[in-house]
Amino acid sequence: MIVFDLECRAGGHRFEGWFASSDDFAGQQARGLVSCPSCGALDVDKALSAPHVGRKGNQMAVSAPLAEVLPAAAPARQPIANAPLPPEAAAMLKAMAAMQAEALKSSTWVGDSFAEDVRAMHYGEKDAALVHGRASPGEVKELIEEGIPVAPVLVPVVPPGEVN
Repeated sequence: MIVFDLECRAGGHRFEGWFASSDDFAGQQARGLVSCPSCGALDVDKALSAPHVGRKGNQMAVSAPLAEVLPAAAPARQPIANAPLPPEAAAMLKAMAAMQAEALKSSTWVGDSFAEDVRAMHYGEKDAALVHGRASPGEVKELIEEGIPVAPVLVPVVPPGEVN
């Protein structure tokens, strides 16, 4: 994507436009698809603008110390990636995984036929049973719209036969 600074000739209004390429801008302009958002004029041209030139990969940004940049009342930020989970969160996830594993012990893996099987059970074409398997988002939406109760597993399940 490329961002152009644009200006309408009628009112001198400046605005930005995002295009796939310079040719895409020219094509849209020729078809009358580029107009001023302020006055609706179609007579729009690229305005002069300073290009953004990034630093070289081997150059570091010079920045002020964090205390000088953040206001005194700003809350301290904590990293959210590449850091260990708080012990409470880790314990909660382990407990959820254990509960799910226990529940799945009494359930049968039906794989990709999940939607077909639960639909057949719902309409009495097949004996009711606890099952788990795979379904596409579209299949899940259809099941819910039909009033068939389904729920996602909270912790990913490795299908039987696909375990290392």
